[in-house]
Amino acid sequence: MTKLSGSRKATQFTESVIREMTRLNQLYGGVNLSQGFPDFPAPDAVKEAACRAIMADVNQYAVTWGAKGLREAVAREFTRRYGVTVVPDQQVTVTCGSTEAMMATMMGIIDPGDEVVIFEPFYENYGPDAILSGATPRYVPLREPDWSFDPDELASAFNDRTKAIILNTPNNPTGKVFTRDELDAIAALCRKWDVVAISDEIYEHIVYDGATHVPIATLDGMADRTVTINSLSKTYSVTGWRVGWAISPPSLTGAIRKVHDFLTVGAAAPLQEAGVAALGMPDTYYRGLAASYAARRDTLLEILRRHHFTCYVPQGAYYIMTDIAHFACGDDVEFARYLVKEVGVAAVPGSSFYRHAELGRTKLRFCFCKRHETLAEADRRLAKLAVRA
Repeated sequence: MTKLSGSRKATQFTESVIREMTRLNQLYGGVNLSQGFPDFPAPDAVKEAACRAIMADVNQYAVTWGAKGLREAVAREFTRRYGVTVVPDQQVTVTCGSTEAMMATMMGIIDPGDEVVIFEPFYENYGPDAILSGATPRYVPLREPDWSFDPDELASAFNDRTKAIILNTPNNPTGKVFTRDELDAIAALCRKWDVVAISDEIYEHIVYDGATHVPIATLDGMADRTVTINSLSKTYSVTGWRVGWAISPPSLTGAIRKVHDFLTVGAAAPLQEAGVAALGMPDTYYRGLAASYAARRDTLLEILRRHHFTCYVPQGAYYIMTDIAHFACGDDVEFARYLVKEVGVAAVPGSSFYRHAELGRTKLRFCFCKRHETLAEADRRLAKLAVRA
């Protein structure tokens, strides 16, 4: 056998299906409702702060675990919003996006043989993260229409080998916002089995219909066993900047920072300075953000329903999971490829969000973080689907 081949780890997962759909969309000139990046401008105040930092020659390495001003802003805002004291020097690590924050956390706290509980469907990075960190994933299903979990199934996934549970609320791809009661059940298991909660809260400000985002770190006994992950990407429409962070208990910060240091050294210095400005935006900005996305959600829901998709209404984030079982198609992958090539609209096959692919074979995910003109063009193109329904 040749040594000129990839590792066994790399054979256990595929390339990103989301980003593959973006490439296909570019190839066929489609409307991209697959990858979750806004096609409208970031706030002027945030962009201007980045320009000022560059022109002020903030162009060299920042402190590896993050510029002091940004770490202080992250700590200040979490403490202000949720009442949990965060010490920036001891608990905040700035990373190259939330993706690296998750990877650094997983590699920093997990040893081979440890088990990690993951809700299914999941954001596609979580499975590979577990594999690359040497963990054994244990999957617990979220079931439509409300994407709830069975408490007994969740409890049965925990044991003496469980090191962490990955939580994403508001959730990608389902739009589920975990309730306080659900979080209490998760927290009780974490306390019982001495497990770390790794909570991806990147969509914290994007919630609808009275839903409330509750960080699991705010629950009794959880501040000392939760790593909260977040980023500038979604809240400020700067997904290409790759500035994220992890808020960890001091007992875990050192391990996370060491892994982060040797993965990327540090996030872009001028963009960290812009992050300070972003986190200083007034509360009216966040209310406006949620309202604007609620309008986009309702627009896309109406479009998809009119074109015969069965939609699961999201409570948060900016994705709509749909069911396509009644369309004349083979499976989700075949239908997604038909949709982008022949219709001109890109979506993500549902099976890419499942370890058990068969559970996603009748599902597609669409995103609505787009201009209303973009959604209107998708509507026009989807009219071609009438012959397939």
